Amino acid sequence: MTDSEFDYKQLDDIIHSRIRLAIMSVLLSVDEADFNFLKDNLKATDGNLSVHLKKIEDAGYLSAEKTFLDRKPNTKYKLTDKGKEAFEKYVERLEKMLGR
Repeated sequence: MTDSEFDYKQLDDIIHSRIRLAIMSVLLSVDEADFNFLKDNLKATDGNLSVHLKKIEDAGYLSAEKTFLDRKPNTKYKLTDKGKEAFEKYVERLEKMLGR
């Protein structure tokens, strides 16, 4: 393994946070998910989840669609093509670091 293959700085900081990695993983496994689905599956607080979703959205890795369901706000999230590509690169770089 060369030094460049083990360069952790090549990992995407947006994805590398534990909760953001979990969010991206869940969204990769479903077409879309609403806030409560993510909150329940990730066992996250409203505030913590909101902050991380916003960071991923600001990077252009996910899109958010806000609607109302029985007069209550409902936000659905899905990965963008850019987000799917970033996740694939992230996994490839991890595999390269692990020598796979």
